[in-house]
Amino acid sequence: MGTKRAARVKEAMKKEISDILQREIKDPGIGFVTLTDVEVSKDLRYVNVYVSVYGSEESKKESMEALERAKGFIRTEIGKRIRLRHTPEISFHFDDSMERSERIFRILKEVAPSQEGEPQ
Repeated sequence: MGTKRAARVKEAMKKEISDILQREIKDPGIGFVTLTDVEVSKDLRYVNVYVSVYGSEESKKESMEALERAKGFIRTEIGKRIRLRHTPEISFHFDDSMERSERIFRILKEVAPSQEGEPQ
């Protein structure tokens, strides 16, 4: 299988899973979830979905649990929307890279002098 096909499948997965999360899932446990990345195995049988969740630690935990509950539904929807020989297994992973970069940005802003040369 060529890398072009894997890249096309990855983009299709990202688009469709994002759409399903926004429009189809009615679970109130899923809070403000943003899909940050999707990785597809070379044989297209496994998909790792990385999500960022806005909110408290408790809301993050609830959202991840709700995504686990919705995994079967999401997989079924993917099977309907993307034609593949095998509908891939989906795994959700918490991605805290946005939080880390926001924290680093705040720290840098605190320690960096302002443009006028005065500390903020």
